[in-house]
Amino acid sequence: MYKLIYKEIKKFDTIVIARHVGVDPDAMASQIALRDSIQLSFPEKRVLAVGTGSAKFKYIGNLDKLENIQNALLIVTDTPDKRRVDIASFDGFSSMIKIDHHPFIEKFCDIECIQDTASSACEIIMDLIKNTKLDCNEKIARTLFMGLVADSNRFLFDSCSPRTFSLVSYYLENYSFKLSGIYNTIYKRPLKEVRLEGYISTHMEVTEHGVGYIKITDDIINQYKVDSASAGNMVNNFNFIEEILVWATITEDIKNEIIRVSIRSRGPVINDVAEKFHGGGHALASGAKVESFEVAMELMKALDGRVKEYLKDSIKEEDENGD
Repeated sequence: MYKLIYKEIKKFDTIVIARHVGVDPDAMASQIALRDSIQLSFPEKRVLAVGTGSAKFKYIGNLDKLENIQNALLIVTDTPDKRRVDIASFDGFSSMIKIDHHPFIEKFCDIECIQDTASSACEIIMDLIKNTKLDCNEKIARTLFMGLVADSNRFLFDSCSPRTFSLVSYYLENYSFKLSGIYNTIYKRPLKEVRLEGYISTHMEVTEHGVGYIKITDDIINQYKVDSASAGNMVNNFNFIEEILVWATITEDIKNEIIRVSIRSRGPVINDVAEKFHGGGHALASGAKVESFEVAMELMKALDGRVKEYLKDSIKEEDENGD
């Protein structure tokens, strides 16, 4: 598969790299690192990383403007379905490649490299570069590590495998980037976000069976002077609350006229529940965009039902094992 991708990259003079809407560090790092690697390997090519950026993730790198595209190659990272690709039009592309670590939803590219057991899209790009003639340097290696760390929540998720750590070891050994500076960059936060986290902790509601959720309205976003993306990304900060197994941030996005729901789990599978509300993602990390807080609460009710099933099955399993 990697040889096919490399061969396709060599064929085109213009290459565009896109990813999903609602950018996160793994999506942005994977496209920027791949852009920089291709540009380093083939200086004569025009390589663009495109999409709507976020001030929060400016430390990852700069995006490009998409203009005058003809007979180009499109590479889509970290995106399982066509409707979520952050690009205005697919016109002008003669070939398309998908590089993704989400469970399969639909085929929309000519070449699809899907590794749903990988920790991140950045892990796949690491492996691609390592096993082809694509070039790398310290900056590219550092960018890939940032995306991997962010999507695995500092290697806390079960998606981290021996390959994950082997690749990280390889890149550390060969490109000698400093870990402390990277972690400081990723996890340093302004005081206003810390205060919003305090609001979330104080006002989080918990359902009967252990789904914790917080509704963050536009008024709250304005009160704490943050953006909706910052609020939604705080979902990873509540992993270890004893009383909850599934937790979610429900954030009003006035600009796009939607409600963003970010969901995490410490056991119950949640992506199929999110899919029923036109969302999806990983088994334990998913999201959805819904039209109202009322629909979001229906999603919370469905998640509560899933946790109820999970707890029932866990008790049954314990009884069968004689625990």
